[in-house]
Amino acid sequence: MALTNLRTLGLSGWFGLGIVIFFTAIGIFCPLLAPHDPAAINPAHSLAAPSLEYPLGTDNLGRCTLSRLLYGARLSFGTAAVAAIVISVIGVFVGAISGYYGGWLDGILMRVVDILLAFPSMIVALAIVGTLGAGIANAVLGLVCVWWVGYARIVRGMVLSTRAQPYILAAHTIGASHRRILRLHILPNVIAPVIVLVTLELGQLILALAALNFLGLGAQPPTPELGSMLNAGRPFLQTAPQLMLYPGLAIAFVVLGFNLLGDSLRDTLDPYLRRS
Repeated sequence: MALTNLRTLGLSGWFGLGIVIFFTAIGIFCPLLAPHDPAAINPAHSLAAPSLEYPLGTDNLGRCTLSRLLYGARLSFGTAAVAAIVISVIGVFVGAISGYYGGWLDGILMRVVDILLAFPSMIVALAIVGTLGAGIANAVLGLVCVWWVGYARIVRGMVLSTRAQPYILAAHTIGASHRRILRLHILPNVIAPVIVLVTLELGQLILALAALNFLGLGAQPPTPELGSMLNAGRPFLQTAPQLMLYPGLAIAFVVLGFNLLGDSLRDTLDPYLRRS
């Protein structure tokens, strides 16, 4: 499975990649794109209609909806990306060590994975965040603590398959160290599937973080975040539905983008699906 096959992405894959690039650009350039300070309160313009000054109107406190949406997308996307990187690193490390060395170490690590998989991940994350206290860092930590187990199990299975290959036995025969075998022969074989998994899981991570923020366990006011913006707009659903519509659409589009891109990457990088 080589990353050189990316040019064979289908139309849906390129569309998903375009959405991801669009939100990435928003995250990078939102200080230049936002017309106002997202935390600036102007009660005189409370729930104002869209205008040249406020392209998407204002919320109940007179804050620019477009500015808050841009910064909220940046925070949601950024925190999910950080969480995905940490989760993948932990999952790949645990899965590679467990699958390569086996024995009692594999037994202990996989029992930990089984225990964590026995509980609904969001319930465990809620318990962790509730114990540590509300905050975006604690929300990310709560998801990291429960999300890495799926990566570890998948990577372990791939490492077990790769470890039995003749070239691994040949590397042992010529005296290659375990660290060298893991670094040069085993990990390169799991990188492509992990990239696909991260791409598919990023959408779910964004949804999970939005859920925690919606419940008030993540970003705290006045920090703009898509999930907390949904919660803040809930009391005005009938009088100002756009306060929930805009962040809801932003979440839907970014999740759609990652799902389309992840599906296309999986079809492109999986040789069995590609031959089919």
